[in-house]
Amino acid sequence: MDLRIFTEPQQGATYDTLLTVAKATEDLGFDAFFRSDHYLKMGSVDGLPGPTDAWITLAGLARETKRIRLGTLMTAGTFRLPGVLAIQVAQVDQMSGGRVELGLGAGWFEEEHKAYGIPFPKEKFGRLEEQLAIVTGLWETELGETFDFHGSYYDLTDSPALPKPAQARIPVLIGGHGATRTPSLAARFADEFNMPFASVEDTERQFARVRTAAEEAGRKGDDLVYSNALVVCVGKDDQEVARRAAAIGREVDELKANGLAGTPAEVVDRIGRYAAVGARRLYLQILDLDDLDHLELISSQVQSQTTQD
Repeated sequence: MDLRIFTEPQQGATYDTLLTVAKATEDLGFDAFFRSDHYLKMGSVDGLPGPTDAWITLAGLARETKRIRLGTLMTAGTFRLPGVLAIQVAQVDQMSGGRVELGLGAGWFEEEHKAYGIPFPKEKFGRLEEQLAIVTGLWETELGETFDFHGSYYDLTDSPALPKPAQARIPVLIGGHGATRTPSLAARFADEFNMPFASVEDTERQFARVRTAAEEAGRKGDDLVYSNALVVCVGKDDQEVARRAAAIGREVDELKANGLAGTPAEVVDRIGRYAAVGARRLYLQILDLDDLDHLELISSQVQSQTTQD
């Protein structure tokens, strides 16, 4: 099982905090550092000092880390025009030496759009489909050739399709709970399908839908990596689990029901259940970014066991 660190900076984090967590991610042997793409806090936190931009953050981290993969779960399609996004991601990939991955979603949080004057279109899924076609099409266009796209929402004519990423193909992640259109999009465009914050049973059903859609599209079901994003709260004993749960404003029983919570042995067992239904990668949602001891415990007592498995 590949364990990745996933952060939610809109809840309150500076770039320096994110850099500290990213460097700990690298030093402790995790595979990747990912972040959400939001401009407004959620829930009762104060969100101070305010939002940071996902791709500006990753550009900085690209120059200040050496090994870990860097990406988004998920870049909001409503925030950026697809041609501009293709340029941004390709540039950060160059800056990192080819370590970037792009998670792209339709965007859903209307309040943050209102707060920062970002249009929130009614038809988001059709736009996402065109965005995926444009971003991947620009990257795949051969040097010296141009790219054209004429859709319902976007129109590109004689694009030089530059710059090119450092990687031959930047991995594209698509995720979600949708039963029909989401699996279809994943089958067409994704290298990885991510199931966010779902039970083992719901994960198994959605993975099966994506595999079926991939096969119907002429791909093998195993062409995609299958992953989950889950909140994590690990402690050496019950008291430490309770302390960490309280620090993020959650209840232990709820975290155990909906995420990866408990002692290292309990969490390893829970991870095994997701592995049994096809998950090969987990994004561990870390909500207390100041608790680096939490990352060390996960590395030494959870990651070590799942890697051996």
